[in-house]
Amino acid sequence: MAMASTYAPGGGARALAQGRCRVRGPAGLGFLGPSKAAGLPRPLALARRMSSPVAVGARPRFIQHKKEAFWFYRFLSIVYDHVINPGHWTEDMRDDALEPADLFSRHLTVVDVGGGTGFTTLGIVKHVNPENVTLLDQSPHQLDKARQKEALKGVTIMEGDAEDLPFPTDSFDRYISAGSIEYWPDPQRGIKEAYRVLRFGGLACVIGPVYPTFWLSRFFADMWMLFPKEEEYIEWFKKAGFRDVKLKRIGPKWYRGVRRHGLIMGCSVTGVKRERGDSPLELGPKAEDVSKPVNPITFLFRFLVGTICAAYYVLVPIYMWIKDQIVPKGMPI
Repeated sequence: MAMASTYAPGGGARALAQGRCRVRGPAGLGFLGPSKAAGLPRPLALARRMSSPVAVGARPRFIQHKKEAFWFYRFLSIVYDHVINPGHWTEDMRDDALEPADLFSRHLTVVDVGGGTGFTTLGIVKHVNPENVTLLDQSPHQLDKARQKEALKGVTIMEGDAEDLPFPTDSFDRYISAGSIEYWPDPQRGIKEAYRVLRFGGLACVIGPVYPTFWLSRFFADMWMLFPKEEEYIEWFKKAGFRDVKLKRIGPKWYRGVRRHGLIMGCSVTGVKRERGDSPLELGPKAEDVSKPVNPITFLFRFLVGTICAAYYVLVPIYMWIKDQIVPKGMPI
């Protein structure tokens, strides 16, 4: 891969799923709560908050919450495998990103969190027996697509929350999550859960976006969903208790290593659990309460704006592919 590099800054899943299943799906349309921006109508106040300089992970991006993501994928699931993946998440990229997960044995127990239509799970079952793999996602529409794939027939497929996994502590040999962290309201909580469900010596592999530097791409990224910086991934892993944390860059080969526009799948981050039990990190209440009542007008505004911003990132890989065809090989694009 043109963008691959690595650096280090410093028993049956089916039975587990039956043993402790606290699955809680979205219960309606969602909104974080009333705006504090005085004097502005709520949608405009939200837009004002979106443009303010807040730390990554803190601002209310329009699709970076479970309820918005739930409905976003209600429609995206229809074209996800055939329209979205070819531009952002190819089979070559998937195999390259999974390499650090060290899937060396077919008898490993693996959970694929936020696995959606099972595209990443297909890469996992190349190395691990399907009956040892659990695919979890909050979207029943995505999971319906996964259930239709013949290669995943032996995989346990279930609904669940990445920030509150329905499995006992010390359950899996491998935790893998690809293309999910960008929708987590609290990514630190999700990575803490990854630590909890792994066994001693287990390895977590989180594959996700990287933050753009080009101003227009940065604007749409900040409006749409979470695009973490590489150092933020490292920090989240280390705070959760992981050791030997490493990050490997990935990306479509036609980008020729360009990262200024950000990448929906831009890095594969791994860490090892060196102690048994839960993460030592203590966290407060969850960032999003899916049971709270919502304002449908506000939700519709958030959903539409987020979808418009997402459309920009459908066009970026097309633009980069055209540049790759036009600009002579060996020259920067």
